[in-house]
Amino acid sequence: MSPPMIAPSILSADFARLAEEANAVKGADWLHVDVMDAHFVPNLTIGLPVVESLLAATDIPMDCHLMIEDPGRWAPPYAEAGAYNVTFHAEATDDPIAVARDIRAAGARAGLSIKPGTPLEPYLEILRNFDTLLVMSVEPGFGGQSFIPEVLSKVRTVRKLVDAGELSILVEIDGGINADTVEQAAEAGVDCFVAGSAVYSAEDPGAAVESLRRQALAASPHLRA
Repeated sequence: MSPPMIAPSILSADFARLAEEANAVKGADWLHVDVMDAHFVPNLTIGLPVVESLLAATDIPMDCHLMIEDPGRWAPPYAEAGAYNVTFHAEATDDPIAVARDIRAAGARAGLSIKPGTPLEPYLEILRNFDTLLVMSVEPGFGGQSFIPEVLSKVRTVRKLVDAGELSILVEIDGGINADTVEQAAEAGVDCFVAGSAVYSAEDPGAAVESLRRQALAASPHLRA
C-alpha cells in the first residue's frame, strides 16, 4: 500500500501569495483547491483562472473540489486545464455518472463528494464510476470548522468494500483534519487527508504535512498492511 496521502487546502493559505504557499508544501501528495460559487455553498472563493495560474506555478497534482451548482457544465474545464482530480458534489447534480464520464474524458480522475448529512447508501451502486470518494467531515463552505466524527461510518462502509475487492476507489476526507483528528480518520480507513489550517497555520507547513502523514500511517491498519 502507498503511504497516507496529505492534500493541503489552499483555502487556509495566503491568497496573495498562492505560488509561494504551494511551494511551501512541496512534500504534499495533492494540492487541494476549494472552488465555491456562492450558490451551492454560501461562500465565494476562486475559480478556473486561479487554478490555471497555480498549475503553472507548482508540480504538485491539483485536487479540485467543486462546491458549485451545475458541475456538468463547469467541471470538465478543470480537467482540461490539467487538474489531476476533479471532485463535485452528489447533491449538485441529477446525473453524477455523466459528469464523472465527462471529467474522465477530459483527462482527470473523477471524484464524488457527499456532505455530512447526505447518506452514502444511495450512491454505493455508482461509486465504481469514480476514482475518489470525498467524505465531508464539516459542512462545505468555510474552512476552520470542527470535525464531525459521525461521518466516519461512511468511510468504514467504503473501506470494507475496497478491502473485500468489491470496489476500487480512493477514500478522501475533508474538514477539521488536524493532529487531534487525523488518527481516528486513518483508523476508519481514509487514504487521503485534506488539511487546511493544520498545515498553513503551522510555522513550517512542509513539516506539518510530514507530521500528519506519520500520524496517519501509525493509526491506519489498511495502510500498514
